[in-house]
Amino acid sequence: MDKLNLNFFVWFFTLILLMGISQEDAYAQKKLSRKERKAKEKEMLASRLFIEGQKNLMLDDYEKAYFYFIKALEYNEEESAIHFKLSQMMVRAKQFEKALAYGQRALELDPDNKYYHLQIAEIYNNQDKTREAAGVLENLMAKEGNNRQYILDLASLYLKLQDLDKALEALNKAEEYFGVVEQLTAQKQRIYLKKNNLEMAIKEGENLIEAHPGNSRYVLSLVDILFNNNKASQALDLVLSNLEDYPNQPDIKMAAYKLYKGKSEFDKANKYLKEAFANPDLEGDVKAEEFSTILTQSKSTARDQLLDSLSKPMEAIHLNNPNILIALGDWKLQEKALEEAIEYYTNSVKITPSNQKLFQQLIPLMFENQKPFDDIIEIATLATENFPETSEFWFYLGTAQSGNKDNEGAKKSLEEALKLNNELNSQLTLMANSQLGDVLFGLGEKERAFEIYEEVLAQNANNEHILNNYAYFLSLEKKDLEKALKMSQKLVKRFPDNATYLDTHAWVLFQMNRFEEARPFMEKALEKEPHPSGVMFEHYGDIMFKIGEKKIAMDYWNKAKDLEDTSEFLTLKIKNKTYYE
Repeated sequence: MDKLNLNFFVWFFTLILLMGISQEDAYAQKKLSRKERKAKEKEMLASRLFIEGQKNLMLDDYEKAYFYFIKALEYNEEESAIHFKLSQMMVRAKQFEKALAYGQRALELDPDNKYYHLQIAEIYNNQDKTREAAGVLENLMAKEGNNRQYILDLASLYLKLQDLDKALEALNKAEEYFGVVEQLTAQKQRIYLKKNNLEMAIKEGENLIEAHPGNSRYVLSLVDILFNNNKASQALDLVLSNLEDYPNQPDIKMAAYKLYKGKSEFDKANKYLKEAFANPDLEGDVKAEEFSTILTQSKSTARDQLLDSLSKPMEAIHLNNPNILIALGDWKLQEKALEEAIEYYTNSVKITPSNQKLFQQLIPLMFENQKPFDDIIEIATLATENFPETSEFWFYLGTAQSGNKDNEGAKKSLEEALKLNNELNSQLTLMANSQLGDVLFGLGEKERAFEIYEEVLAQNANNEHILNNYAYFLSLEKKDLEKALKMSQKLVKRFPDNATYLDTHAWVLFQMNRFEEARPFMEKALEKEPHPSGVMFEHYGDIMFKIGEKKIAMDYWNKAKDLEDTSEFLTLKIKNKTYYE
């Protein structure tokens, strides 16, 4: 047979085979009726719509998800999963009646699906139909023969119903599965106490201790129940018996301390307290709280000795605990040991810089005790970083920066303080403006500084800081000297022994060429100031030079040369033995 004929037969038999398959498919198709094909198409369409609904539900597009589920239901009303999903969506929307209808229909279509039962229980619970919810769980448990999975939920529902007997029954069943555990015991004890059955509540606590020997938390829980029900002696016996078996439990010793203290047996109480504090396993926060409580008691030799004794293990073991540091700081503050108090507080805020109250206590204390401005700036910066909206911290920072001669930094901080304060605290506004005026003068913004001084004096005409600095700066500028004189006179009249105010007044008089009048005020300033500054010595030298006492002038200029805050001309004055403006 030639090649052409062979190809023809291959083609022919292939065609026959294909036709046979097509006829077989056609025959199979004919087996489904038109109605059946229609039903199958609807089922497939419902499935695709359901999948789209699920997809949108996962994307949190609830509106689209609802649309697709409803459409799916139109094509297949007998699919339980669609009803279930719609029920869940209605619960989310808090439309519980609709949720219940969809959920019940899902359960009718598939009564063996436990999730549908649980859905109904959840809906009933949301409707405050607690007894119906409990009934659903009971039926499900009976159906599955597995109480373990739902028994705790059932107990919770009975507690909500205040059906204490059934709740106890459920919790006892749960205990059969899970053993004697703290959560179940605590719940049972609460029920027994509600039923005024103290004996059983105590028994439950004893069972828990027996099941978990050496666990001090369970002992303390029972101690609380005993103590709160007027059984302090029984509570103490329990504590002491546990200390015999487990002598190194510091929290049990703390319980012994409190129980003996309640009986006014202070020697025994303090013995257990000291032993507990010496144990590193007792939490630092517990020690800090008890130490602070003792600190509030009336001061006595016994109290002070006890605090001293307790402080030693606190310092040795817990110096990384911020609350321990605060407690020790409070103690030192009460004892007027301010340097030590500041050190404890400083270390505490460095560990936990989220304690706003401690910042508010520490920073003014640092100013009052004249701590280095660098130290204050460090703590005030930490405060502004953690509490950037608190105006007083920006004020403290600006004040310290000003004292440290950082006028640019001080200007920014003080302006931030004023912005945040927004006139809410008038006293803060006055103080911040007072500082800002000095800073602006130091930056050469003299007119603005004087404007701010005027604003402050308009609100408080007796502001000492402004009266002094405004008068002094005007004298340096040789401007409005009569006005400066009135301000400095007002101060020395009110504060005749204040060296700073006397110096300012003398210098205003000097700039007015009233040298003889300036002399006694400057002499009194030097007399009243234990450690005169360089500028005070220089001022006195200038006055003496102007009244012809040049030798005395040279003596005081030389005294000034090794001190701070002198003028740029001091070296020339000494070198050339003459006064320079």
